[in-house]
Amino acid sequence: MNNTSRPAKSGQTRESILNAAYGLIIRQGYAATSMRQIAESSGLALGGIYNHFSSKADVFRAIIQERHPFFRLIPMLSNVSGDTVEEYARNAAHALVGELARHPEFLNLMLIEIVEFKGKHAPALFEKRLLPMVMPMAQHLQALRGDLRPIPTFVLARAFLGMFFSYYITEVLIGRSLPPELRKINTMDHFVDIFLHGVLYQEAT
Repeated sequence: MNNTSRPAKSGQTRESILNAAYGLIIRQGYAATSMRQIAESSGLALGGIYNHFSSKADVFRAIIQERHPFFRLIPMLSNVSGDTVEEYARNAAHALVGELARHPEFLNLMLIEIVEFKGKHAPALFEKRLLPMVMPMAQHLQALRGDLRPIPTFVLARAFLGMFFSYYITEVLIGRSLPPELRKINTMDHFVDIFLHGVLYQEAT
């Protein structure tokens, strides 16, 4: 075998392991997934996995570091149109919630990280890779037309992203069980309106 093909073959095998592990963990959770199941799903002998990963925890760490949903969701914000803060917020909300609806596995992965790992991978991942992606989005939001209050950039970004997930999670939990008359309400637009203006009428000064 040509020596130059070995790294490519190794990379393909590693990707197969991650694909298999990702699918299994998303469906049944981390604790319920075994290395033997991952090996069988990826078409390898059990020992073959250990040539690439030292443990199941190492496999999951690689999934989080390489496939966290934010790596796909945050870049979407650079393609959202809108000349004002309000236009941008509404368009971004619908775009990202739509993407979450198309990929329910994104929420599954984040919940597994939160519930089964107590979020232990998140701090390093956010500091090293996600924060540099989030800050430009918040800076873009601040540069749009609109009378934004002087909110720290990171706080603005956190609140902005939190709005999407709070909407989507509550939609998953209760949205389909609501009576028809409540399902007709455009809840997403109300979430955006609360994000932009709060829940209290502003007194004239």
